[in-house]
Amino acid sequence: MSPLSIIIVGAGLSGLAAAIQCVLSGHEVTVLESARELAEIGAGLQITPNASRLLQNWGIYQKIRSCEPSTISVYRYTGQLLAHEDNFDQNIKYKYGAPFSDMHRVDLQQAMVQKARELGVNLVLGTRVTGLDLETEAPRAEVYTDSGVIWDADLVVGADGLWSKTRECLLGKSDPPLPTGDLAYRIVLRWDEIKDERLRDMVRNPGVRFWIGPGCHAVGYSLRGGEMFNLVLLVPDDLPEDVARADGNLEEMKKLFAGWDAVLTDLLSNISTVHKWKLLHRDHLPTWTSPHSNLALIGDACHPMLPYLAQGANSSIEDGAVLGLLLASVTDVEQLPETLGTFQRMRKERGEEIARQTFLQRRDFHLRDGVEQEERDRLMTSLLGQELEGPFPSRWTCPIVQKWLYGYDAEKEVEKIQRKSGVP
Repeated sequence: MSPLSIIIVGAGLSGLAAAIQCVLSGHEVTVLESARELAEIGAGLQITPNASRLLQNWGIYQKIRSCEPSTISVYRYTGQLLAHEDNFDQNIKYKYGAPFSDMHRVDLQQAMVQKARELGVNLVLGTRVTGLDLETEAPRAEVYTDSGVIWDADLVVGADGLWSKTRECLLGKSDPPLPTGDLAYRIVLRWDEIKDERLRDMVRNPGVRFWIGPGCHAVGYSLRGGEMFNLVLLVPDDLPEDVARADGNLEEMKKLFAGWDAVLTDLLSNISTVHKWKLLHRDHLPTWTSPHSNLALIGDACHPMLPYLAQGANSSIEDGAVLGLLLASVTDVEQLPETLGTFQRMRKERGEEIARQTFLQRRDFHLRDGVEQEERDRLMTSLLGQELEGPFPSRWTCPIVQKWLYGYDAEKEVEKIQRKSGVP
């Protein structure tokens, strides 16, 4: 086999997943990352079976101190229980053969970096990509950087996130993200910062908790074996159009949730500082690959998602894995057009459908008090303690959405496609 030279732009979760699987598939991989160091920053992630099975296959999941929530509950903002599932961790493993896990983003990224380096990935920090030449001969792509160094490769993988430069290069124009009308307060509390013993016990016994209300909702879950609690508050966007992140005002934040369930407001009373992030999205692209098949986009560069199903990270890891698995059978650049075409057919429709479902989940969780909200609550409470069979307003436990979302097995999907095409 003649290995491809692959440059991956971005050392986020999608880029690292692609790097790991591309090296395992026999190729030479360099990752270019603009950050000078992969700093200890970030918040919680919910890793669902469609991604955790890949992390297990790579030997990464076992190295991360995470929490597998034993319950998942949805409360109305008043505190009324709308939905609840006991033994959630066991049920998920039984149905999908892999865990549902809450973990710190930093822990996952660091474990993936370590794995990539062990496999021989060349990780270059402090290097910002400023442009691409996708029209070069060979048809190798050239990658321009702020240091003046020009890299070239058989294939460039654009994994540079929401503010993607590689996406702009593919489109040939500026393409800023679009506001969704929402923003997120992201909070991580240490166990010793929580004063109430009842709340401490809740953190030590991991579960996922949603509070849903008019135009807003909140989600909380434990991290690092119960040493931390991650809380995300999703509210209407009040940031200026040109501001994506800002320091938050504690009193302003608490006022938004005044009168909500005391468990949530008591948690908020332990917070000393807070930041808020504008939630952005992008229109669907006509294609994720370049005409010469020397660029492919993955992750937030091509399908950013609202966080309302926690699938931004999970689908990005899927993207990287599927691309790497498909490249295992590629021994020559002449095979890239067909392979990248297969990648796009496998991933584009799924990624765009997940993104659509996140907007639908926002709608169902943010209903204003009234007839639709009453019908939603009546349906949910009527099924408390029963096995769900049909559509359900919380897609986290909806048997229809959960099956195709969590049941996705990247390796089996690639094997299925390759059998159909006669690839050995």
